[in-house]
Amino acid sequence: MTSIRSIALVTNPLSGHGKGAEVAVAAADQFAARGIQVTVVHGDSAADTERLLRETLADPATRPDAVVAAGGDGLVCVTLQAVVGTGIPLGLVPGGTGNDLARELGIPDETTAAVDVVLAGKTRTVDLGTVAAQPIGKSSGAGSPVLGAGADATHPALDATRPIWFATVTGTGLDARVTLRANEMRWPKGPIRYTLAALLELAGKLAVPYRIELTGSPDHPDGTVLELDACMVAVGNTRTYGGGMLICPDAEIDDGLLDLTVVGAMSRLDMIRLLPTLSSGKRIDHPAAVQYRAAEIRLTAPGAPATADGDPVGMLPAVFRAQAGALDVLVP
Repeated sequence: MTSIRSIALVTNPLSGHGKGAEVAVAAADQFAARGIQVTVVHGDSAADTERLLRETLADPATRPDAVVAAGGDGLVCVTLQAVVGTGIPLGLVPGGTGNDLARELGIPDETTAAVDVVLAGKTRTVDLGTVAAQPIGKSSGAGSPVLGAGADATHPALDATRPIWFATVTGTGLDARVTLRANEMRWPKGPIRYTLAALLELAGKLAVPYRIELTGSPDHPDGTVLELDACMVAVGNTRTYGGGMLICPDAEIDDGLLDLTVVGAMSRLDMIRLLPTLSSGKRIDHPAAVQYRAAEIRLTAPGAPATADGDPVGMLPAVFRAQAGALDVLVP
């Protein structure tokens, strides 16, 4: 248990297409009304927000008892870059589109209830993942947006000079293209955007050749290499992305491993049939879908973008590593 008397409240008005701003204001008011010292951290970009948060945590005069991300999974990802290694717990007030980390941890969607969780001070130690990818390009090469007008060109991941911490799922290839297209869409609202984005992406090339290397797997010897054509390849620290899509159904947030879901080559018709299952939060039941577990995963594929917690982090090849016990989070 942690006594919470002061917090750094990290905000992003663009989370949830405006929902994040409302949630942040409400959360700040509720914390202040309960006598909590609140330092609001918000920059002009993701990189600026990370810089300001680092400065806040490094200054003894402003170092808080907890950091609270009032927004979605993308804001959590930015927050992680500054919080990991400080010993300060992370709290969540969901205000994004997907809120998959909050869902995984049982954090309520309702702002007052989420504030109550933070102030209760109960912590849980969880794993994170890191991804080190190649610098991202402006286009996937198939007409799909990879970094367009709706993306944050100053996201800290895009400098490609360091591994990026992530909490939920990294998507690659079609996975990533769907997420990035959904991020740029202004309609429809909510998780259904991901389904529509997927349908639009199906007009392009589906499967690409992947090389997958596993290290530290309980099921396969180190150096195991898989070479195959795949439509979707996701690496999960948690089970879901995109607002509850169960892409890594057996992932555990504290087992010291990352889960890998590979959806091999299939027809567009099969993929269209698969999407409703994925969107509804059900386990994928298709012979082309295979799961693996490992402490380290190397993915290589031509022209394949990668996203982490819904934000761009580069292009394959990339190395993904499980980081056991990397973060304390405030939970019910």
